[in-house]
Amino acid sequence: MSKSTRRAFLTGQAARETIAEVTGPPTEPLRAPLAATGVQPGSHLLSVSREAMACLFEIVFDAASYRHCTDSAIAALDVVDALEGQLTVYRDTSEVMHINRHAVHGPVTVERGLFELLGRAVALSNATKGAFDIASGALSKVWGFFRRQGAMPTSDDIEAALAVSGSHHLSLQVEDSSVSFSKSGVELNLGAIGKGYALDRAASALILAGIDRFLIHGGNSSVVGRGCDHDWTVALRHPLKPDVRLAEFVLRDQALGTSGSGTQFFHHQGKRYGHIIDPRTGWPADNTLSATVIAPTAEQADALSTAFYVLGLEGAANYCEEHPEISALLCQAAKTGSQIEIFPINLRDETWRRL
Repeated sequence: MSKSTRRAFLTGQAARETIAEVTGPPTEPLRAPLAATGVQPGSHLLSVSREAMACLFEIVFDAASYRHCTDSAIAALDVVDALEGQLTVYRDTSEVMHINRHAVHGPVTVERGLFELLGRAVALSNATKGAFDIASGALSKVWGFFRRQGAMPTSDDIEAALAVSGSHHLSLQVEDSSVSFSKSGVELNLGAIGKGYALDRAASALILAGIDRFLIHGGNSSVVGRGCDHDWTVALRHPLKPDVRLAEFVLRDQALGTSGSGTQFFHHQGKRYGHIIDPRTGWPADNTLSATVIAPTAEQADALSTAFYVLGLEGAANYCEEHPEISALLCQAAKTGSQIEIFPINLRDETWRRL
């Protein structure tokens, strides 16, 4: 049975400090962590949280404005639980695992929301030239990151995994919401988009319940800030120094996602290999320290932060030039010394600042 916790917070500056601490040390080991602030003076915040998708999901809203909405927040977290059961590759009973087992034998009809998510994921794969791809589960396994252990594969192992990776192996049929695979060994893994999708679905549940100003995050790496008359400030931590805040972003009816491999990696013969794999080459991406994306939805922010981590600065800038609703901040190692360089893309001065 899932557990939910409730905490009432203080007002004013004390509340701002509390939120920063609540979203404090990273609970999700695969992504660079965030911290959230930006509470209006006089607010009486209520936090409702639950463990799901291997991290902490938390909803924060003003208890004075929404006096009887705690049950609605818990119901929104129930949505996350249900989606975890559908999307996870760590439970044999999930719908995604059913697809992975049977889609090579013929079309598998899936729930409409999942089918539409698969369609958007394939479209994002095409738009990012393959830098983001949900049909790359075999690559995650061959590198050992499926079980978060890490292992150096042989070149033959990588080539074999590449041969069964890529969204071009998927066939989606709109008429009956079905999916099929063209080759045995193809595996879906929605780890780079599923959490954002769950946040968006939970946010929709809150809005339907009459809660239209709230912050919801999953594992500190994915955040949705809603309220057309309310700003939420989200702090990004340094990719190499987790106790140091690097920048702050202002969210208003927006989502933010960040990707990095600061805690999920291994060393082999003196070289570091992170868990974010370039689906085009089969090798871990290594030119970026972290990629942060602000987008209209958490689904987009999650997927694109992974894609931008793989694409690097030029590819991310090209994408944002074609999609002005998307902005980003990339962190890379400086060419000399031990410092980092940051590169804002499509970020207006009033929406962020370096700390």
